[in-house]
Order: sequence, then C-alpha cells, then structure tokens
Amino acid sequence: MTKDKINLFSEFNPVTTKEWEDKINTDLKGKDYERALVWKTYEGFKVNPYYRQENLEGLGYLDSLPGEFPYVRGNNKNNNDWQIRQNIFVTDFEEANKKALDILGKGVTSLGFYFNSCENIQKETLGVLLKDICLEAAEVNLVFPDDSVACSKAFSQYITEGKWDNTKVYASSSIDPIGSFILKGKLENDAITNLKLAVESAGALPNYRAIGVHGKFFANSGASLVQELAFSLAQGAEYLTLLTGQGLKVDAVANNIKFNMGIGNNYFMEIAKLRAARLLWSQIVKAYGPECNSAAKFVAHSETNRFNKTVYDPYVNMLRTQTEAMSAVLGGAHSVTVLPFNAIYEETTEFSERIARNQQILLKEESYLDKIADPSAGSYYIENLTASLVNEAWGLFLEVQEIGGFIAAFKEGFIQKEIKEMAAKKDKNIAQRRENLLGTNQFPNFTEKMDAEFDGSLFGPIDLTVEGAETETLKPYRGSQAFEAVRYTTDVYSKENKRPVAFMLTIGNLAFRKARAQFSCNFFAVAGFEVIDNNGFKTIDEGYEAAKKAKADIVVLCSSDDEYAAFAPELNAKIEGEILVVAGAPACKGELEEKGVTNFIHVRSNILEELKAYQSKLGI
Repeated sequence: MTKDKINLFSEFNPVTTKEWEDKINTDLKGKDYERALVWKTYEGFKVNPYYRQENLEGLGYLDSLPGEFPYVRGNNKNNNDWQIRQNIFVTDFEEANKKALDILGKGVTSLGFYFNSCENIQKETLGVLLKDICLEAAEVNLVFPDDSVACSKAFSQYITEGKWDNTKVYASSSIDPIGSFILKGKLENDAITNLKLAVESAGALPNYRAIGVHGKFFANSGASLVQELAFSLAQGAEYLTLLTGQGLKVDAVANNIKFNMGIGNNYFMEIAKLRAARLLWSQIVKAYGPECNSAAKFVAHSETNRFNKTVYDPYVNMLRTQTEAMSAVLGGAHSVTVLPFNAIYEETTEFSERIARNQQILLKEESYLDKIADPSAGSYYIENLTASLVNEAWGLFLEVQEIGGFIAAFKEGFIQKEIKEMAAKKDKNIAQRRENLLGTNQFPNFTEKMDAEFDGSLFGPIDLTVEGAETETLKPYRGSQAFEAVRYTTDVYSKENKRPVAFMLTIGNLAFRKARAQFSCNFFAVAGFEVIDNNGFKTIDEGYEAAKKAKADIVVLCSSDDEYAAFAPELNAKIEGEILVVAGAPACKGELEEKGVTNFIHVRSNILEELKAYQSKLGI
C-alpha cells in the first residue's frame, strides 16, 4: 500500500496540535477542558473533542485492505453489501412459506424462521416451509429451540438431497446452548456433544453456520458495548475450546459460528464495535492455529436492540432503528434485521414490517452504502474509537479467561455482576434524564393516552430462569420500562377518575418563568398528567384563582430564584389541598422549607422517583 501523500493545502501553513489546543482553551474562557469537551463513555475510556492524523500512529491494521486478515476493514474486498433480513415466526409451515415468498419479492434477501418447538421439523415439513424458495439466492436462518440438533440435521439432509448447489447455499441455525444457559441458568450435560453432532451434520454445506453466539442478549440486559463485545468473544472462544477438545478442527468450528449482535443508538461507537470485533476475533481464532486465515472472519448478524425501544410515542422507534441500521451497515455487518417499530408491545403489522424493510432498502438503493468497501475508513474519530474498544474489550476478555473461560465466569457470577453494575448506571442516567429516551423520559407527547390493555410483563424484565437453575441468569429488559409503568398507571387511573392536572403559575421574571414552565410541563407530562401552561399572572392571587378554576391538583410556581423568597410563602398560605411545587433549586430553598414549602423540581431531580412520589400523594 503506497505511503505517498499529496499535499492539497501547500498554500496554507500547517496548524500544530498545540495551536489548536491554545485556541480551544482561549474560547473556553476558563472552563475546565475535560468537563466541557471530553466525553467519558460507558465503555470506560475518554473520547476527545477532535482527532488528527498523528492519533493514527501505531495502528498497525491500517496497512491491511478490505477482505484481508485481520479483517478490521471488512470481510468483503470490493463492496459493502449486506443481507436484508426479516424474521417470520412459524406456527403453520404453509402460511410461513407464503409470507416468505411474498417478502422475498419486496426486497428481503435473508429469511429468519423462528420456531416455538422442534416438533414436526423434518425433511418433509421443511420442504413445505421452503417450497419455491431459491436457496441459492436467498439466505435462510433457522432459529430452533434448545433441542435443535435433529432439526439442524433435517435441514442439512433437505439441502444435500435436493437440487441445490451446496456451495451456493448460505444458511444458519443459531444453535447456542451457552446462550440458553445464560438466560435459563442450566447447561445440559450433553449440550456440547450435541453441538458437535450438529456441526458434523453440516459438513457438506460449506456456507452453513450451525452455531450462534447471541451478543444481543448482553446488549438487551443493559451491557455496555465493551461488555457485549468482550463477552461475545469469550463465548465464541469457549465454543472453539470445547469443540476442538472433542476432536473437531478449529477451521470447522470457526466456520460454523455466526455472531448475533445487537445495535444500540451510539452511532459511531456501533460502527467501531463491529470493526473492533473483526480485529479481535481474527486474533483469537489465529491463536488456535487454523489452516486457513479465512476461518478467522467475524460474521455478524446485527439486530436493532430492544433496550432503547419505547411503547409510548412508538413512531420514534423508526428514527432510532434507522440510524442503528446505518451504523451496522457502515460497520460491516453481514446481515441486518430492523425490528418493526411496534414489535415490543404487539404483533407486528403489514405496515410496520414494510417500513422496517424499506428502512434498509433506502440505505442500499438510495444511499448506496453497499457500494464502497469499508466506508468508514480514514476517519480519525472512528479509527480511534475502534482502537479504544479493542483495548477495553481485550482487557475484559482476558479477565474472563483468567477465571477459566466464559462458562466458569458465568457460574461464578462475574459476568452477571459486571452487566448489572452497568445496567444500574444506565438506569440512573435515564431516571435523571442524563440519557434521553425521546417521547418517554423527555419531550413526551402531551396528548397521547394509552387505550390498549397491557399486563405487567410489558413493563418488567424477561425472566426465563428454569427450575433447578445452577446460577443467576440474565434478564433482558428495556430502559424505558420504569417510566412507561408510571405513565400507564396514570392512564389506567384516568379511565375512571379525573386525569391529574399540573397548573403552571407563571409570574415575575419573563425569561425564568417561561423556561421553568416549559421544563415543568415536560416534567409532569412524562407521567401522563395534564399540564396547563400560562403566559403569566400579575399577582399570586390571580394565578391561584385561575388554578382553582382549572381544578388543578398540582400548582407549579414558575419564577426566578430571587422572587421565590416572597412568592412561594404567599402562595403556600393560600393552597387548599393542592400540591405546591417550586420549579428550580433556589438559594433560599432552606428558608422556604422552614416555611412549609417542601416540593422542588429541577434538572438534578431523579424524575422517575419524583413522579412516583407525586402519584402516591395524589392516590394514583
């Protein structure tokens, strides 16, 4: 690869890093550089406000080309093409076949068939399911329940005895006994032996991957990107160790593994995650001594996470999944599933599935993201994020190995502890609105009311722990659930009672009262309360009379800190059963509390706990 450089800016004097830093510090006008501009990630490293070419020094993988070991720049040499996948839940083989044929004509190139059980899955029934589907043109992914070795064998038999060219059939079965273990807490004694049989049964299909590592389980349980990456790699390494220990060649095992990763909303970090994954996995497989470097390719199916999806204002989910799909594509995913915007709370519809498909088609047919190999190459920022993720994930991967590998670390509780601590950090940030879930904990739709009836499971974690579990399990959940439960409680209460009213008593300083009224409306609307804003009142008497006329349950005083010292006690003396809330944290807060004013809301409030408390005070 040539190192020659063409200077396009010879007429301009070069600007040194020191000069940039001096200019930035001047513009900051005394503000702390670290606090103002440096981002500390969940992943444990800091991200600078800018990067330069000098920050790429020492990154050896930059000398490789796309399609070359260590594959950090992608598995494809000439393009960035990916498979557009849609999932189908199979309850009737003929109906599933009809749906598959329909969506294959609408842009889908990869099918994901999900089965509730392995009952009746045989060569003949697969013939019904896959009738008229050209398996040399469309990828097929079969997601079986735990006892899936016989199902995998049936699929292999169907292909090898059929009319297909085995070398052109791309498929997977996502058998993941360790993944089942982390959700259910029990690993069957013969799980790895059966997995070996599944790999051997696929020997005649060079592009069939029988093993699935589900990194999305970690992501949807609150893990950071580093944790998802490190624990997925550790699980993959565990399969390499266990199956080669049973006599399989490392090439056969590695070529049978597909990683099923989640996609979160951290756009650039998600791009870097897949690039880092390819680099690390190539080095892990290389350590096992494969005969061919191609066995070290990290093949990833990416699926949009459920963790950040919401029930309220659900169309925002489409905005989330659009950028998530784009980051997975730019990161070099082999295939992508965009979950329909309503998938988390109801059976998907023809409309929601069409939108989900078209989101990817738009990226391919209108944005041409499939045309350029490694489209993120050369970005100082992404290259440095990749390097940072590599370093952090590798360190965590080694911690798992020191314990004895993935299964040992999970039985010891190390993995669960790490993820639970990270999830707690995320939950706290969401509760305090340091991390925004648009439409749920920030900027809710004031007029939205939930008429559908949901049971409590929608707002709680998914617990699949079986009886006799050997260890604590992971329990996937969504970050918005706690807020949704609060708002849904208000909606249910309001079906038979008056919806609680929060009235903004705006008075005094124009700038402060408007800003604080806007903040407070947003605050209480998150819980589904009716909010009434006002332009401003001349006196406390006028404002309180308007609040009583509006049948307010909560009266929010919105003014400036200086004016609260007089306004708050005056209003508190008039209150007749309503709850008085002061918007802000004024210096006179202590004095006001001594005079009986006890409720304050401000940017440092834990909005989730505050709203629960107000619901309790109102008897909701």
